[in-house]
Amino acid sequence: MAKKKKFIKETTIENYYDLKVDKVDELVAALKDETPATAANDLTMFISDCTGVDDPNNYTRSGKKKEFDPYKTDFLGKIPVWIKALFIKWWFAGLVCYFVMFGIQQFMNGDPLDAIVLTGFVLGLVVELFVNPIFRYMEHDDGEYNSYIMFPFPFKAYWTFFTNILYYIVVALVMYFGFYLGLNELINCIKGTENVIALGVEPLLFGTFCVVADMIFIGIKDLIVYLVKKSKKEKAANV
Repeated sequence: MAKKKKFIKETTIENYYDLKVDKVDELVAALKDETPATAANDLTMFISDCTGVDDPNNYTRSGKKKEFDPYKTDFLGKIPVWIKALFIKWWFAGLVCYFVMFGIQQFMNGDPLDAIVLTGFVLGLVVELFVNPIFRYMEHDDGEYNSYIMFPFPFKAYWTFFTNILYYIVVALVMYFGFYLGLNELINCIKGTENVIALGVEPLLFGTFCVVADMIFIGIKDLIVYLVKKSKKEKAANV
């Protein structure tokens, strides 16, 4: 018969756990906001000590050393998400208007509709290749910029490339017929004039109209998604 193994009975707590007494002391000192002398000599938050270079830029105007704070919030992080999202959409829309619409007018034989469609096509490309990736890069919480994207799907969903182009062509047409022509007709009716262009196409107003039309469509989409999800939850609760 095999001999039974003898289990050694430990008599002290040190036999059960290998206590790091010095680490416990450091933890207690940290909780008391007291740094041990050894740790104080090893750790530093000064930039010059971290980089090993005594750079004059590492000092404040008063002559004190600049401290490194890894948890410091940068300037852009303090700006609300909705301001950053709307500004980026407005800026890129105005940029497309300036370089595309103004640049191709002389080649479109005076037909504004062709220029509007081509501008919407380029705007869809710009949103897909630049605006949406910028939103994904800037977001801290998962999906915080989804409310400002028409098709908030991952980059691997390549079909959004074509849907964004078609969508922004529709946005450009709505801006042309709904905003520019509609507002000009309204102004002419109020003033009693005919065929007077009171609102011309220029980047600042174009960007503003683009953001307004875009957010109206996105708001309608979000409302539909919310109602569908609410209906599914109610059906699931009644089952």
